[in-house]
Amino acid sequence: MNRDTRYQGAIVQENKLLLIKAIDHQDGELFWLIPGGGREAGESEEECIRREMREETHLEVAVERLLLEMPAFPEDQTYQRYKTYLCRVVGGEASPGFEPEDELAPLSTMLEIGWFDLGELESWDPLLVSTPYTYPQALRIREALQNG
Repeated sequence: MNRDTRYQGAIVQENKLLLIKAIDHQDGELFWLIPGGGREAGESEEECIRREMREETHLEVAVERLLLEMPAFPEDQTYQRYKTYLCRVVGGEASPGFEPEDELAPLSTMLEIGWFDLGELESWDPLLVSTPYTYPQALRIREALQNG
């Protein structure tokens, strides 16, 4: 599995961004995250995005385009950069998925799906605003969508 780059899906529907609430089993901390993960051998970036969205959200998506590419946060011990693709739902019903990799599955559990209105930041869950990786990325996704 390629772990240099985290491939993420910005699933946007009716101007709302889908995020996943999870719990870290080591410290009990709750956090929101953008669905995504590492690419498997022989897998294209788009195939990776579609697989990760299916595993983590139970949604089938069409990958529209690369929306953002940025270096990973300095605290990230796993990835060196993030690539976020804009995705459109084409099937399924959103619900929390799972982490299929044996070494990662015990670390956290996906608890719920949330849709965050990109036009109403004041409506966002305070937990998202306090999530250090996801909140700045959600703001960048919002900005990238506004700038076309």
